Amino acid sequence: MATAADDEAYMAQAIALSLTHLGQTGTNPSVGCLIVSDGEIVGRGVTAIGGRPHAEQQALAQAGNRAVGATAYVTLEPCAHHGRTPPCANALVAAGIARTVVAVADPDIRVSGRGLQILRDAGIQVETGVLAADARRALAFYLTRQTKNRPYVILKLAVSADGMLGRAGEGQMAITGPEARARVQRLRAESDAILIGIGTALADDPLLTVRTPDEADRSPIRIVLDTHLRLPLTAKLVQTAGQVPLIVVADGLTEERAHAASVSNAIGEITARRDALTAAGAEVLEDGHLDTLLFGLATRGISSLLVEGGANVAQSFLDAGLVDRIMLFEGGDTIGANGVVAPVTPDMIPPGFAHVHSEMFGTDRLDEYDRVETAAIV
Repeated sequence: MATAADDEAYMAQAIALSLTHLGQTGTNPSVGCLIVSDGEIVGRGVTAIGGRPHAEQQALAQAGNRAVGATAYVTLEPCAHHGRTPPCANALVAAGIARTVVAVADPDIRVSGRGLQILRDAGIQVETGVLAADARRALAFYLTRQTKNRPYVILKLAVSADGMLGRAGEGQMAITGPEARARVQRLRAESDAILIGIGTALADDPLLTVRTPDEADRSPIRIVLDTHLRLPLTAKLVQTAGQVPLIVVADGLTEERAHAASVSNAIGEITARRDALTAAGAEVLEDGHLDTLLFGLATRGISSLLVEGGANVAQSFLDAGLVDRIMLFEGGDTIGANGVVAPVTPDMIPPGFAHVHSEMFGTDRLDEYDRVETAAIV
């Protein structure tokens, strides 16, 4: 019989396995599954790129006949609904699994306890809640979209040793070294969408794509908050809109709202800008309220949003209570005069966030903070 320590050790491996396909499984969660027989791992599976096959199906296929009488370790409750493939809960039953250890129940109303009940009804011993906190963090993107109808929001900031994001009027500048920047590229590759404000877009003219050669095809959907549609057609974002999706959020610049807000641009010019961006391949949205925007992204199946650019944009997300995780990179150099003050620094963490992880990249440091409320909900 497996001990509690054994269960935790196998579940930790299943969670680590699930993270290998983070951000690559579409609207499905990236789940890890191990099949263990007589103390030996005989099957491994992780939700396939694109979302199918599911982890359990792959692990059972690898285990073959050795699944009979074995224990399955799964990071998320096995599905109970018929989609393109039969339910994973039924597959575990059919394979002869004797015991199933599950970290987190699935909040999807099509599953939500039904998968566990299928297993129990078949006489399979079921244990739940093993390493639940670790599994919830690994599944946070999916769980947040399911429970809050919005993507999980990560605020990424790089600050200098004196708490600055950069120097005013000088555009993009390197705060951290190549190792830390490589970690940011991986973070982009794991995210469904990335967002900046128009100030950052104009000052830096970024691409916001993944630059790591073997992950270049994993660039996230790019979003720019641009109330007055100032993003020029010559911007790199617009020039590449045909290759990597670009959404420009214009905050409802209809003719009526333009008059009411006394927008300086002529209405005809606003319309022309919108049409030109659309013709260039960008999608223009006209309701820039953050709650509305995030709900709309979730309805598209976007589970994670990386907020990268602009002190004002970062503060807006923080003020709205929409940040779930802060990833704070700190470089060793100071910026000094004319520095742009960061809304978050190692000495000024917003209330309601708990430190969960630290990592060094050469002389640069990464600290991660999770919203305590979010951890409790998901």
